Amino acid sequence: MNITISVIEDNKSFRESLVQLIRSTEGLELMAVYSNAEEAMALLQHKPDIVIIDIIMPGISGLEFIKKMKTGNETIQYLVCSGYGDDDKIFLALQCGASGFILKNSNSAEIIRAIKELYYGGAPMSPYIARRVINSFQKQNDANGDLLTDREREIIELAAQGLMYKEIASQLRITHETVKSHLKNVYQKLHVQNKIEAINKFKS
Repeated sequence: MNITISVIEDNKSFRESLVQLIRSTEGLELMAVYSNAEEAMALLQHKPDIVIIDIIMPGISGLEFIKKMKTGNETIQYLVCSGYGDDDKIFLALQCGASGFILKNSNSAEIIRAIKELYYGGAPMSPYIARRVINSFQKQNDANGDLLTDREREIIELAAQGLMYKEIASQLRITHETVKSHLKNVYQKLHVQNKIEAINKFKS
Protein backbone atom coordinates (compact mmCIF):
# COMPACT_ATOMS: atom_id res chain seq x y z
CA MET A 1 0.00 0.00 0.00
CA ASN A 2 1.34 3.41 -0.98
CA ILE A 3 1.88 6.27 1.46
CA THR A 4 -0.56 8.97 0.37
CA ILE A 5 0.66 12.57 0.52
CA SER A 6 -0.75 16.05 -0.04
CA VAL A 7 1.44 19.14 -0.38
CA ILE A 8 0.65 22.68 0.78
CA GLU A 9 3.39 25.06 -0.37
CA ASP A 10 3.18 28.61 -1.74
CA ASN A 11 6.66 28.64 -3.32
CA LYS A 12 6.07 27.41 -6.86
CA SER A 13 9.60 26.14 -7.47
CA PHE A 14 9.82 24.19 -4.24
CA ARG A 15 6.25 22.93 -4.63
CA GLU A 16 7.02 21.55 -8.07
CA SER A 17 10.21 19.89 -6.84
CA LEU A 18 8.25 18.14 -4.08
CA VAL A 19 5.62 16.99 -6.55
CA GLN A 20 8.26 15.59 -8.90
CA LEU A 21 10.04 13.84 -6.04
CA ILE A 22 6.88 12.20 -4.71
CA ARG A 23 5.67 11.11 -8.13
CA SER A 24 9.03 9.57 -9.00
CA THR A 25 9.39 7.62 -5.73
CA GLU A 26 8.02 4.10 -5.52
CA GLY A 27 5.68 3.58 -2.59
CA LEU A 28 4.53 7.20 -2.47
CA GLU A 29 1.29 8.53 -3.95
CA LEU A 30 0.50 12.21 -4.47
CA MET A 31 -3.14 12.93 -3.63
CA ALA A 32 -3.37 16.72 -3.97
CA VAL A 33 -1.29 19.88 -4.26
CA TYR A 34 -2.27 23.29 -2.91
CA SER A 35 -0.60 26.69 -3.17
CA ASN A 36 -2.15 28.05 0.02
CA ALA A 37 -3.83 26.87 3.21
CA GLU A 38 -7.22 28.41 2.40
CA GLU A 39 -7.49 26.33 -0.74
CA ALA A 40 -6.43 23.21 1.13
CA MET A 41 -8.91 23.82 3.94
CA ALA A 42 -11.75 24.04 1.44
CA LEU A 43 -10.72 21.14 -0.77
CA LEU A 44 -8.94 18.66 1.49
CA GLN A 45 -11.75 16.10 1.22
CA HIS A 46 -9.68 12.95 0.94
CA LYS A 47 -7.56 12.36 3.99
CA PRO A 48 -3.95 11.58 3.04
CA ASP A 49 -1.58 9.78 5.36
CA ILE A 50 0.78 12.78 5.43
CA VAL A 51 0.53 16.48 4.63
CA ILE A 52 3.79 18.27 3.82
CA ILE A 53 3.28 21.92 4.73
CA ASP A 54 5.23 25.16 5.01
CA ILE A 55 4.94 27.42 8.04
CA ILE A 56 5.01 30.88 6.48
CA MET A 57 2.35 31.39 3.81
CA PRO A 58 0.11 34.30 2.83
CA GLY A 59 -3.27 34.22 4.52
CA ILE A 60 -3.70 31.29 6.88
CA SER A 61 -0.28 30.12 8.10
CA GLY A 62 0.76 26.50 8.07
CA LEU A 63 0.61 26.41 11.86
CA GLU A 64 -2.94 27.78 11.94
CA PHE A 65 -3.94 25.22 9.32
CA ILE A 66 -2.52 22.30 11.29
CA LYS A 67 -4.20 23.45 14.49
CA LYS A 68 -7.59 23.86 12.82
CA MET A 69 -7.44 20.61 10.86
CA LYS A 70 -6.29 18.38 13.72
CA THR A 71 -9.81 18.26 15.14
CA GLY A 72 -11.69 15.57 13.30
CA ASN A 73 -8.67 14.59 11.20
CA GLU A 74 -6.53 12.81 13.76
CA THR A 75 -5.29 10.20 11.26
CA ILE A 76 -3.47 12.82 9.16
CA GLN A 77 0.15 13.45 10.13
CA TYR A 78 1.86 16.75 9.38
CA LEU A 79 5.45 17.14 8.21
CA VAL A 80 6.55 20.77 8.38
CA CYS A 81 9.06 21.65 5.67
CA SER A 82 10.30 25.16 6.30
CA GLY A 83 13.15 27.53 5.60
CA TYR A 84 12.95 28.75 9.20
CA GLY A 85 14.37 26.80 12.13
CA ASP A 86 14.28 29.09 15.14
CA ASP A 87 13.21 27.68 18.50
CA ASP A 88 9.85 29.44 18.67
CA LYS A 89 8.71 28.12 15.30
CA ILE A 90 9.94 24.59 16.01
CA PHE A 91 8.10 24.24 19.30
CA LEU A 92 5.02 26.09 18.11
CA ALA A 93 4.79 23.69 15.17
CA LEU A 94 5.02 20.69 17.50
CA GLN A 95 2.49 22.25 19.86
CA CYS A 96 0.04 22.84 17.01
CA GLY A 97 0.20 19.18 16.01
CA ALA A 98 3.11 18.67 13.61
CA SER A 99 4.82 15.29 14.02
CA GLY A 100 7.97 16.11 12.07
CA PHE A 101 10.02 19.19 11.14
CA ILE A 102 12.59 19.34 8.35
CA LEU A 103 14.31 22.23 6.60
CA LYS A 104 13.86 23.10 2.93
CA ASN A 105 17.57 22.63 2.30
CA SER A 106 17.12 18.90 2.96
CA ASN A 107 18.09 16.79 -0.04
CA SER A 108 15.72 14.39 -1.80
CA ALA A 109 16.90 11.35 0.15
CA GLU A 110 16.39 13.16 3.46
CA ILE A 111 12.86 14.23 2.51
CA ILE A 112 11.89 10.70 1.46
CA ARG A 113 13.41 9.28 4.64
CA ALA A 114 11.45 11.80 6.74
CA ILE A 115 8.19 10.84 5.03
CA LYS A 116 8.76 7.14 5.66
CA GLU A 117 9.92 7.66 9.25
CA LEU A 118 6.80 9.67 9.99
CA TYR A 119 4.52 7.08 8.40
CA TYR A 120 6.10 4.24 10.36
CA GLY A 121 5.87 5.90 13.75
CA GLY A 122 8.91 8.17 13.99
CA ALA A 123 9.14 11.93 14.50
CA PRO A 124 11.64 13.00 11.81
CA MET A 125 13.67 16.16 12.22
CA SER A 126 16.53 17.66 10.25
CA PRO A 127 19.82 17.36 12.18
CA TYR A 128 19.84 21.11 12.83
CA ILE A 129 16.28 20.98 14.20
CA ALA A 130 17.06 17.97 16.38
CA ARG A 131 20.07 19.81 17.79
CA ARG A 132 17.93 22.82 18.69
CA VAL A 133 15.47 20.54 20.47
CA ILE A 134 18.27 18.80 22.37
CA ASN A 135 19.85 22.12 23.31
CA SER A 136 16.54 23.22 24.76
CA PHE A 137 16.62 20.18 27.04
CA GLN A 138 20.14 20.93 28.16
CA LYS A 139 19.20 24.50 29.11
CA GLN A 140 16.43 23.36 31.40
CA ASN A 141 17.22 23.85 35.09
CA ASP A 142 13.68 24.09 36.36
CA ALA A 143 11.61 21.64 38.33
CA ASN A 144 10.43 19.79 35.25
CA GLY A 145 13.95 18.69 34.43
CA ASP A 146 14.76 17.82 38.02
CA LEU A 147 11.86 15.39 38.10
CA LEU A 148 13.46 13.05 35.57
CA THR A 149 16.21 10.51 36.07
CA ASP A 150 19.27 10.57 33.81
CA ARG A 151 17.94 7.56 31.90
CA GLU A 152 14.52 9.12 31.39
CA ARG A 153 16.11 12.32 30.15
CA GLU A 154 18.37 10.31 27.81
CA ILE A 155 15.40 8.45 26.33
CA ILE A 156 13.21 11.52 25.80
CA GLU A 157 16.12 13.29 24.10
CA LEU A 158 16.59 10.36 21.69
CA ALA A 159 12.85 10.24 21.05
CA ALA A 160 12.94 13.96 20.22
CA GLN A 161 15.44 13.18 17.46
CA GLY A 162 12.83 10.99 15.80
CA LEU A 163 14.15 7.60 16.89
CA MET A 164 11.53 4.90 17.29
CA TYR A 165 11.29 2.72 20.40
CA LYS A 166 13.24 -0.16 18.90
CA GLU A 167 16.02 2.19 17.74
CA ILE A 168 16.29 3.76 21.20
CA ALA A 169 16.36 0.31 22.76
CA SER A 170 19.15 -0.79 20.41
CA GLN A 171 21.25 2.32 21.00
CA LEU A 172 20.94 2.13 24.80
CA ARG A 173 21.16 -1.67 24.90
CA ILE A 174 17.87 -2.06 26.72
CA THR A 175 14.61 -3.73 25.78
CA HIS A 176 11.77 -2.20 23.81
CA GLU A 177 9.50 -2.63 26.84
CA THR A 178 12.00 -0.81 29.08
CA VAL A 179 11.93 2.17 26.73
CA LYS A 180 8.14 2.24 26.85
CA SER A 181 8.20 1.97 30.63
CA HIS A 182 10.62 4.90 31.00
CA LEU A 183 8.58 7.08 28.63
CA LYS A 184 5.41 6.22 30.54
CA ASN A 185 7.14 7.43 33.71
CA VAL A 186 8.16 10.66 31.96
CA TYR A 187 4.58 11.34 30.88
CA GLN A 188 3.28 10.68 34.39
CA LYS A 189 5.87 12.91 36.03
CA LEU A 190 5.22 15.78 33.63
CA HIS A 191 1.45 15.19 33.57
CA VAL A 192 1.33 14.84 29.78
CA GLN A 193 -0.13 12.27 27.39
CA ASN A 194 2.55 11.87 24.72
CA LYS A 195 6.04 12.75 23.54
CA ILE A 196 5.09 16.03 21.83
CA GLU A 197 3.42 17.29 25.01
CA ALA A 198 6.53 16.25 26.98
CA ILE A 199 8.77 18.31 24.68
CA ASN A 200 6.50 21.32 25.03
CA LYS A 201 6.46 20.91 28.82
CA PHE A 202 10.25 21.17 28.87
CA LYS A 203 10.06 24.31 26.72
CA SER A 204 7.47 26.05 28.87
